[in-house]
Amino acid sequence: MSTYLADSAKDLTVEGPSATFTYRRMGPQGGVPLVLLQRFRATIDWWDPEFLDYLAADHDVIVFDTVGTGYTTGEPRDSLDGFAEGAIEFIEALGLAQVDLLGWSLGGFVAQRVTLHRPDLVRKLVVAGSHPTAWAPGAPPMSERVLGIMAKPGGGDQEDMLYLFYPETATARALGVSHFDHLSTRLTAGAPVVSDAAAGGQLAAATTIQVTPFEQVAAELETIKQPVLFANGVHDVMLPAFGSFTAVQHLDNATLVLYSDAGHAFLFQHAKEFTTQVGNFLAV
Repeated sequence: MSTYLADSAKDLTVEGPSATFTYRRMGPQGGVPLVLLQRFRATIDWWDPEFLDYLAADHDVIVFDTVGTGYTTGEPRDSLDGFAEGAIEFIEALGLAQVDLLGWSLGGFVAQRVTLHRPDLVRKLVVAGSHPTAWAPGAPPMSERVLGIMAKPGGGDQEDMLYLFYPETATARALGVSHFDHLSTRLTAGAPVVSDAAAGGQLAAATTIQVTPFEQVAAELETIKQPVLFANGVHDVMLPAFGSFTAVQHLDNATLVLYSDAGHAFLFQHAKEFTTQVGNFLAV
């Protein structure tokens, strides 16, 4: 088994008005920190340590559990704006004047809401495996299989997550199994899970994109002036890449990157390539 520096990052805490936040911080400090926002049904233990090591080689990387989730206390939120408020609370509790954001999946929705609410706080934005915060016209709907897995207690088993995150090819599946192997050090017995209450709040927040008018969100995107990097796997069965293609058409300063052989977890399947892309984007 490979050894990753991210696996030795210590749990730190900071007090906010509504929660005691648990976070980990890796990499050289001194520049603008890169704050990561996690997916549905995940804690900080679910970030792939190989991915974190690549990012933290040149960046000050911060991962945290949002209010009422995993290691962080407080009442779970149930709206995208509620999660955005929690992220802003955490960033301010650390005393950070400005950050870069990288949101994956649900975290991508939240990162967009943070940027809209507090543009002064965000320098650059990376939206990975996500969508605008309304379903893009013409994007294929989530399948019954995807919706069924998302509704399962605990989010399903490894086979379910492999289906959600990786294409059904031998190469992609093998990389998916490696991803879950990477997580085994942190996901030991006794590590906190996402409670049913927290997962229910996240699901309620995420499903609002199905009913929010796209015209409203398109107008909001047009107010974002920060550089934005949207990235997806072409075979994402959860949040189709079509949504990212649509989003960048409404942004002043956006780049779109697609990985042709990957799905929702393209950022782990292509960890080195994508973190290089992120590094180049943040450096400009």
